[in-house]
Amino acid sequence: MRFGKQESGQPHVNQPGLSTAPASVTETHISTLFFVGERVYKMRKPVQFGFLDFRRRINRRTDCEREVTLNRRLAPDVYIGVADLVLEGEPIDHMVVMRRMPETRCLALLARQGAVLGPWLRQVAEALVSFHKEAERSPEISAGASDDALRSIWQDSFAETSSYVGTILDGTRENEIRRLVGRWLDGRGPLLDARIASGGVCDGHGDLQAEDIFCIDDGVRILDCIEFSDRLRHCDVCADVTFLAMDLERLGRVEAAIRFLGDYQELADDRFPPTLVHHYLACHAYVRAKVACLRSAQGADGAEAEAKGLQTLALDHLRRARVKLVLVGGLPGCGKSTLAAGIAAAAGLTVLRSDAIRRGVSEPAAEAATTAGGTPGYCEGRYHPTVTATVYQELLRRAEHSLGLGESVVLDASWIAAPWREAARSVADRTSSDFIELRCDANPEDAAARVTRRLSEHADLSEATPEVGVAMGRSMDPWPSAIVIDTSMSEPREAVAQALDALERSDEMTSSVKQDPYL
Repeated sequence: MRFGKQESGQPHVNQPGLSTAPASVTETHISTLFFVGERVYKMRKPVQFGFLDFRRRINRRTDCEREVTLNRRLAPDVYIGVADLVLEGEPIDHMVVMRRMPETRCLALLARQGAVLGPWLRQVAEALVSFHKEAERSPEISAGASDDALRSIWQDSFAETSSYVGTILDGTRENEIRRLVGRWLDGRGPLLDARIASGGVCDGHGDLQAEDIFCIDDGVRILDCIEFSDRLRHCDVCADVTFLAMDLERLGRVEAAIRFLGDYQELADDRFPPTLVHHYLACHAYVRAKVACLRSAQGADGAEAEAKGLQTLALDHLRRARVKLVLVGGLPGCGKSTLAAGIAAAAGLTVLRSDAIRRGVSEPAAEAATTAGGTPGYCEGRYHPTVTATVYQELLRRAEHSLGLGESVVLDASWIAAPWREAARSVADRTSSDFIELRCDANPEDAAARVTRRLSEHADLSEATPEVGVAMGRSMDPWPSAIVIDTSMSEPREAVAQALDALERSDEMTSSVKQDPYL
């Protein structure tokens, strides 16, 4: 065995010293690793998958060289070089030569042992923030995080897993995964474009697994980036770090995953939209499910069960990634604003309120029509039909913008007119968002008392009087598609709980309104 040409300025190969660590062999679906003394020798298998072709020796050598070059960005003292495997003076194959890391300091092992991970993950976050800041960027690299690129990655994974659906992978779950992926991608173009425009896409790592991170006293070592596919390495920094978060969750360390993502966002000053986090978590889980299927076909013990678990994890995050448009309506005093705020706080949604927009609308002709007492009557002042039309148009415009950026939205308004509800439904359709309608219902006496109290205390943006509420009730279009929420109960949290239960039971919202630990 001899070593190939070393890159200028990089570490040279030294004869490995003796080590008390036992020799061992480990296989992945594309490589065989030999652990000998203080070194690791990694040799490619002559395999072909949809994402790589290692059947020719020249391709295996090129890939070894790229692995060394790319991984020296994060672990320059670990990647020593490329060695030629020689038979009778001629090279017959090639191996990446690495410094052997202490197995007891592997992040995955520490996670399984229940060790405290926070300080180590903070170091990982610091290393990745620095790495991403200096990583290469270009228009070509940015294209790797476009909707077309993400769609292609998913389609390639689906092509690789198709033969395993119904045997290893559950067919019903698979159908839902493929439907939710398409729906998410159909509506998130503006969000992905905004991430690209912000500079959040770089030549990253692409495969951050806890098995490849080592917690050494003089600092963490992050190994084994993707070298065989530029497009899988060209990604949003959110995609890069969520790979490790997914892996930590797979290992049962959800709280550590959440803390790690929080540390990275804090250090990088980059807030990740929750829907983007969940989509990338799902994407990574599914990629690992695909790899587990391939390993199962090669006879790896436990790979089939691992693939099933990862498919389930991918589906859970795709459900959580769904973007939602929730209408909360009803007559004045019915408690819709309190309910809207409660839902938003519990489920991480953004509230847009018609009364806040109405206060900013100037309509001289309508203002002149206000009753002599100074309080607008029904269809007067800021409740004039022309003002109302302006308010709803602006409400829906803001909602569409937020939904396109991946923000789930609650729209707090009366929604007494069916055409405006249909307009809201059209916004949800255009942005591939789930559409949920909630109508608040309180007995008239309670509603009138609430209205009178807030007017006397100047405690709310709404200017509606009890008389306006009665008139609105007479003109309200039927709303059979809404879920009715009883807001007569004394404690607002009871109505919020009722609403969240109703959302959870609705077909479009199954499993997506439970408390999300990533929010």
